[in-house]
Amino acid sequence: MVKLVTGGSGLIGSEFTDYIKVRKNDFNLIDPSQVEMLFDKYRPDVVIHTAAKVGGVLANMTYKGDFFYENIMMNTNIIHYAKKYNVKKLIAFLSTCVFPDKVEYPLNETKIQLGPPHTSNDAYAYAKRMSQVQISAYNEQYGTNYFCVIPTNVYGPNDNYNLENSHVLPAIIHKCYNAITNNTYLELWGDGSPLREFIYSKDIAKICDILINKYDSTEPVILSTSQELPIKDVANMIAKIMGYKKEIKWDITKPSGQFRKPSDNSKLKSIIGDFEFTSLEKGLEETIDSFIQNYKDLRK
Repeated sequence: MVKLVTGGSGLIGSEFTDYIKVRKNDFNLIDPSQVEMLFDKYRPDVVIHTAAKVGGVLANMTYKGDFFYENIMMNTNIIHYAKKYNVKKLIAFLSTCVFPDKVEYPLNETKIQLGPPHTSNDAYAYAKRMSQVQISAYNEQYGTNYFCVIPTNVYGPNDNYNLENSHVLPAIIHKCYNAITNNTYLELWGDGSPLREFIYSKDIAKICDILINKYDSTEPVILSTSQELPIKDVANMIAKIMGYKKEIKWDITKPSGQFRKPSDNSKLKSIIGDFEFTSLEKGLEETIDSFIQNYKDLRK
Protein backbone atom coordinates (compact mmCIF):
# COMPACT_ATOMS: atom_id res chain seq x y z
CA MET A 1 0.00 0.00 0.00
CA VAL A 2 1.40 3.38 -1.04
CA LYS A 3 0.80 6.13 1.55
CA LEU A 4 1.53 9.80 0.97
CA VAL A 5 1.44 12.89 3.20
CA THR A 6 1.54 16.52 2.07
CA GLY A 7 3.23 19.09 4.28
CA GLY A 8 5.82 16.42 5.01
CA SER A 9 8.27 18.71 6.80
CA GLY A 10 5.66 20.42 8.98
CA LEU A 11 4.56 19.94 12.58
CA ILE A 12 2.04 17.20 11.76
CA GLY A 13 3.23 15.85 8.41
CA SER A 14 6.75 15.10 9.65
CA GLU A 15 5.36 12.56 12.15
CA PHE A 16 4.07 10.14 9.48
CA THR A 17 7.11 7.88 9.43
CA ASP A 18 6.11 5.28 6.84
CA TYR A 19 4.63 7.71 4.32
CA ILE A 20 6.04 9.33 1.20
CA LYS A 21 6.54 12.91 2.41
CA VAL A 22 5.74 15.67 -0.03
CA ARG A 23 7.47 18.87 1.03
CA LYS A 24 6.90 22.46 -0.04
CA ASN A 25 9.70 22.50 -2.63
CA ASP A 26 8.83 19.11 -4.17
CA PHE A 27 5.61 20.08 -5.93
CA ASN A 28 3.61 23.30 -6.15
CA LEU A 29 0.24 22.15 -4.81
CA ILE A 30 -1.43 25.36 -6.00
CA ASP A 31 -0.76 24.33 -9.61
CA PRO A 32 -3.16 21.60 -10.89
CA SER A 33 -0.59 20.28 -13.38
CA GLN A 34 1.98 19.87 -10.59
CA VAL A 35 -0.53 18.03 -8.42
CA GLU A 36 -1.40 15.71 -11.29
CA MET A 37 2.33 15.02 -11.74
CA LEU A 38 2.52 14.17 -8.03
CA PHE A 39 -0.32 11.65 -8.20
CA ASP A 40 0.87 10.20 -11.49
CA LYS A 41 4.36 9.65 -10.04
CA TYR A 42 3.39 7.97 -6.77
CA ARG A 43 -0.10 6.51 -7.42
CA PRO A 44 -0.94 6.54 -3.67
CA ASP A 45 -3.65 4.43 -2.06
CA VAL A 46 -3.84 6.67 1.02
CA VAL A 47 -3.34 10.44 1.24
CA ILE A 48 -3.02 12.57 4.38
CA HIS A 49 -3.34 16.23 3.39
CA THR A 50 -1.74 18.48 6.02
CA ALA A 51 -0.18 21.11 3.74
CA ALA A 52 -1.56 24.62 4.17
CA LYS A 53 -0.61 28.28 4.07
CA VAL A 54 -0.72 29.25 7.74
CA GLY A 55 0.15 32.31 9.79
CA GLY A 56 -0.67 34.31 12.86
CA VAL A 57 -3.53 36.75 13.38
CA LEU A 58 -1.72 39.69 11.77
CA ALA A 59 -0.85 37.72 8.63
CA ASN A 60 -4.39 36.33 8.36
CA MET A 61 -5.86 39.83 8.59
CA THR A 62 -3.35 41.46 6.22
CA TYR A 63 -3.22 38.86 3.43
CA LYS A 64 -6.75 37.47 3.32
CA GLY A 65 -6.69 37.06 -0.45
CA ASP A 66 -3.46 35.06 -0.38
CA PHE A 67 -4.68 32.84 2.45
CA PHE A 68 -7.96 32.12 0.67
CA TYR A 69 -6.50 31.51 -2.79
CA GLU A 70 -3.53 29.36 -1.83
CA ASN A 71 -5.45 27.18 0.60
CA ILE A 72 -8.52 26.66 -1.54
CA MET A 73 -6.36 25.79 -4.56
CA MET A 74 -4.22 23.30 -2.60
CA ASN A 75 -7.23 21.61 -1.08
CA THR A 76 -9.26 21.54 -4.28
CA ASN A 77 -6.38 20.09 -6.31
CA ILE A 78 -5.45 17.40 -3.77
CA ILE A 79 -9.04 16.20 -3.34
CA HIS A 80 -9.79 16.28 -7.06
CA TYR A 81 -6.71 14.39 -8.20
CA ALA A 82 -7.05 11.91 -5.35
CA LYS A 83 -10.42 11.03 -6.85
CA LYS A 84 -9.05 10.97 -10.40
CA TYR A 85 -6.22 8.61 -9.41
CA ASN A 86 -8.50 6.34 -7.38
CA VAL A 87 -7.07 7.06 -3.92
CA LYS A 88 -8.86 4.70 -1.55
CA LYS A 89 -8.77 6.91 1.56
CA LEU A 90 -7.99 10.57 2.09
CA ILE A 91 -7.84 12.60 5.30
CA ALA A 92 -7.85 16.40 4.95
CA PHE A 93 -6.82 18.52 7.91
CA LEU A 94 -8.99 21.44 8.97
CA SER A 95 -8.50 23.78 11.93
CA THR A 96 -10.72 24.76 14.86
CA CYS A 97 -10.93 28.24 13.29
CA VAL A 98 -13.47 26.76 10.83
CA PHE A 99 -16.06 26.83 13.61
CA PRO A 100 -18.40 29.82 13.85
CA ASP A 101 -17.26 32.78 15.91
CA LYS A 102 -20.49 32.59 17.88
CA VAL A 103 -21.16 28.94 18.69
CA GLU A 104 -22.49 26.94 21.60
CA TYR A 105 -19.79 24.92 23.37
CA PRO A 106 -18.52 22.29 23.43
CA LEU A 107 -17.46 22.19 19.79
CA ASN A 108 -18.56 19.10 17.90
CA GLU A 109 -18.56 17.90 14.32
CA THR A 110 -22.11 19.11 13.56
CA LYS A 111 -21.37 22.80 14.18
CA ILE A 112 -18.87 23.65 11.43
CA GLN A 113 -21.30 25.45 9.11
CA LEU A 114 -23.65 27.01 11.68
CA GLY A 115 -22.41 30.58 11.26
CA PRO A 116 -19.53 32.76 10.00
CA PRO A 117 -16.04 32.28 11.43
CA HIS A 118 -14.20 35.05 13.26
CA THR A 119 -13.41 38.01 11.00
CA SER A 120 -9.70 37.89 11.86
CA ASN A 121 -9.18 34.66 9.89
CA ASP A 122 -12.42 34.22 7.95
CA ALA A 123 -10.74 33.90 4.53
CA TYR A 124 -8.52 31.06 5.73
CA ALA A 125 -11.42 29.44 7.62
CA TYR A 126 -13.79 29.53 4.64
CA ALA A 127 -11.12 28.01 2.38
CA LYS A 128 -10.70 25.20 4.91
CA ARG A 129 -14.47 24.73 5.24
CA MET A 130 -14.68 24.20 1.50
CA SER A 131 -12.57 21.05 1.89
CA GLN A 132 -15.47 19.53 3.81
CA VAL A 133 -17.97 20.76 1.21
CA GLN A 134 -15.91 19.33 -1.67
CA ILE A 135 -15.32 16.03 0.11
CA SER A 136 -19.04 15.66 0.86
CA ALA A 137 -19.87 16.36 -2.79
CA TYR A 138 -17.28 13.89 -4.09
CA ASN A 139 -18.31 11.20 -1.64
CA GLU A 140 -21.92 11.60 -2.74
CA GLN A 141 -21.30 11.77 -6.48
CA TYR A 142 -18.27 9.52 -6.94
CA GLY A 143 -18.49 7.18 -3.94
CA THR A 144 -15.11 8.21 -2.57
CA ASN A 145 -14.19 7.41 1.04
CA TYR A 146 -12.68 10.71 2.18
CA PHE A 147 -13.14 12.74 5.37
CA CYS A 148 -11.76 15.70 7.34
CA VAL A 149 -10.20 15.86 10.78
CA ILE A 150 -10.16 18.91 13.05
CA PRO A 151 -7.32 18.92 15.60
CA THR A 152 -7.32 21.23 18.60
CA ASN A 153 -4.04 22.95 19.64
CA VAL A 154 -1.30 20.73 18.19
CA TYR A 155 2.25 20.95 19.55
CA GLY A 156 5.45 19.00 19.11
CA PRO A 157 8.85 18.97 17.38
CA ASN A 158 9.14 20.72 13.99
CA ASP A 159 6.81 23.51 15.12
CA ASN A 160 7.02 27.16 14.08
CA TYR A 161 8.82 29.13 16.80
CA ASN A 162 8.67 32.56 15.14
CA LEU A 163 7.60 34.95 17.89
CA GLU A 164 5.54 37.04 15.44
CA ASN A 165 3.21 34.26 14.29
CA SER A 166 3.71 31.11 16.34
CA HIS A 167 1.03 29.48 18.46
CA VAL A 168 0.97 29.68 22.24
CA LEU A 169 3.16 26.69 23.24
CA PRO A 170 6.07 27.26 20.83
CA ALA A 171 5.93 30.99 21.65
CA ILE A 172 6.27 30.32 25.39
CA ILE A 173 9.10 27.83 24.80
CA HIS A 174 11.02 30.32 22.64
CA LYS A 175 10.43 33.22 25.06
CA CYS A 176 11.55 31.07 27.98
CA TYR A 177 14.70 30.09 26.09
CA ASN A 178 15.46 33.77 25.38
CA ALA A 179 14.83 34.73 29.02
CA ILE A 180 17.27 32.06 30.25
CA THR A 181 19.86 32.93 27.59
CA ASN A 182 19.69 36.68 28.28
CA ASN A 183 19.14 36.38 32.06
CA THR A 184 15.89 38.35 31.84
CA TYR A 185 12.33 37.76 32.96
CA LEU A 186 9.90 35.59 31.04
CA GLU A 187 7.14 38.01 30.06
CA LEU A 188 3.84 36.69 28.67
CA TRP A 189 0.64 38.36 27.48
CA GLY A 190 -2.57 38.42 29.49
CA ASP A 191 -3.19 36.85 32.88
CA GLY A 192 -2.69 33.18 31.97
CA SER A 193 -6.25 32.19 32.89
CA PRO A 194 -7.62 31.01 29.50
CA LEU A 195 -8.13 27.27 29.12
CA ARG A 196 -6.86 25.34 26.12
CA GLU A 197 -6.73 21.73 24.94
CA PHE A 198 -3.40 20.44 23.62
CA ILE A 199 -2.66 17.34 21.57
CA TYR A 200 0.79 15.98 20.70
CA SER A 201 1.74 15.79 17.03
CA LYS A 202 2.97 12.19 17.40
CA ASP A 203 -0.47 11.22 18.77
CA ILE A 204 -2.11 12.86 15.74
CA ALA A 205 -0.13 10.61 13.38
CA LYS A 206 -0.97 7.48 15.38
CA ILE A 207 -4.66 8.39 15.49
CA CYS A 208 -4.77 9.00 11.73
CA ASP A 209 -3.37 5.51 11.11
CA ILE A 210 -6.15 4.10 13.30
CA LEU A 211 -8.76 6.15 11.42
CA ILE A 212 -7.45 4.93 8.07
CA ASN A 213 -8.03 1.35 9.19
CA LYS A 214 -11.15 1.65 11.35
CA TYR A 215 -13.20 4.68 10.23
CA ASP A 216 -15.49 4.18 7.25
CA SER A 217 -17.80 7.18 7.62
CA THR A 218 -17.22 10.29 5.54
CA GLU A 219 -18.16 12.75 8.30
CA PRO A 220 -15.45 14.89 10.00
CA VAL A 221 -13.78 13.94 13.29
CA ILE A 222 -12.44 16.28 15.99
CA LEU A 223 -8.99 15.22 17.24
CA SER A 224 -8.81 16.26 20.88
CA THR A 225 -7.99 15.03 24.36
CA SER A 226 -10.85 17.21 25.71
CA GLN A 227 -8.58 18.00 28.67
CA GLU A 228 -8.47 21.74 29.37
CA LEU A 229 -5.53 23.39 31.11
CA PRO A 230 -4.93 27.06 32.03
CA ILE A 231 -2.18 28.74 30.01
CA LYS A 232 -0.57 29.74 33.33
CA ASP A 233 -0.18 26.08 34.37
CA VAL A 234 1.34 25.22 30.99
CA ALA A 235 3.78 28.14 31.24
CA ASN A 236 4.86 26.99 34.69
CA MET A 237 5.37 23.46 33.36
CA ILE A 238 7.54 24.74 30.49
CA ALA A 239 9.56 26.93 32.87
CA LYS A 240 10.20 23.99 35.18
CA ILE A 241 11.28 21.68 32.34
CA MET A 242 13.61 24.33 30.88
CA GLY A 243 15.08 25.29 34.25
CA TYR A 244 13.81 28.86 34.37
CA LYS A 245 14.01 29.95 38.02
CA LYS A 246 12.66 33.51 38.02
CA GLU A 247 9.14 34.87 38.28
CA ILE A 248 6.93 34.74 35.18
CA LYS A 249 5.63 38.26 34.53
CA TRP A 250 2.12 38.43 33.08
CA ASP A 251 1.29 41.64 31.19
CA ILE A 252 -2.39 42.16 31.96
CA THR A 253 -2.49 45.24 29.73
CA LYS A 254 -2.30 42.79 26.82
CA PRO A 255 -5.21 40.55 25.76
CA SER A 256 -5.52 37.13 27.36
CA GLY A 257 -7.51 35.69 24.47
CA GLN A 258 -10.78 33.79 24.44
CA PHE A 259 -11.34 32.18 27.84
CA ARG A 260 -12.10 28.66 26.60
CA LYS A 261 -12.92 26.71 23.43
CA PRO A 262 -13.85 23.26 24.75
CA SER A 263 -14.39 20.37 22.35
CA ASP A 264 -16.32 17.13 22.50
CA ASN A 265 -14.10 14.16 21.61
CA SER A 266 -16.74 11.48 22.20
CA LYS A 267 -16.88 10.62 18.50
CA LEU A 268 -13.10 10.16 18.34
CA LYS A 269 -13.08 8.01 21.47
CA SER A 270 -15.82 5.79 20.03
CA ILE A 271 -13.42 4.99 17.16
CA ILE A 272 -10.01 4.78 18.84
CA GLY A 273 -11.17 3.15 22.09
CA ASP A 274 -8.70 3.21 24.96
CA PHE A 275 -5.98 5.09 23.05
CA GLU A 276 -3.43 6.45 25.50
CA PHE A 277 -2.73 10.11 24.80
CA THR A 278 0.78 11.36 25.55
CA SER A 279 0.75 13.39 28.76
CA LEU A 280 1.41 17.09 28.27
CA GLU A 281 4.47 16.91 30.54
CA LYS A 282 6.07 14.09 28.54
CA GLY A 283 5.17 15.70 25.21
CA LEU A 284 6.64 19.02 26.34
CA GLU A 285 9.83 17.34 27.54
CA GLU A 286 10.33 15.74 24.11
CA THR A 287 9.39 18.95 22.30
CA ILE A 288 11.73 21.13 24.38
CA ASP A 289 14.56 18.63 24.00
CA SER A 290 14.11 18.75 20.21
CA PHE A 291 13.91 22.58 20.33
CA ILE A 292 17.22 22.87 22.16
CA GLN A 293 19.02 20.27 20.03
CA ASN A 294 17.84 21.74 16.74
CA TYR A 295 17.70 25.42 17.69
CA LYS A 296 19.87 26.65 14.80
CA ASP A 297 17.70 24.99 12.15
CA LEU A 298 14.23 25.74 13.55
CA ARG A 299 11.58 27.91 11.93
CA LYS A 300 12.04 31.03 14.04
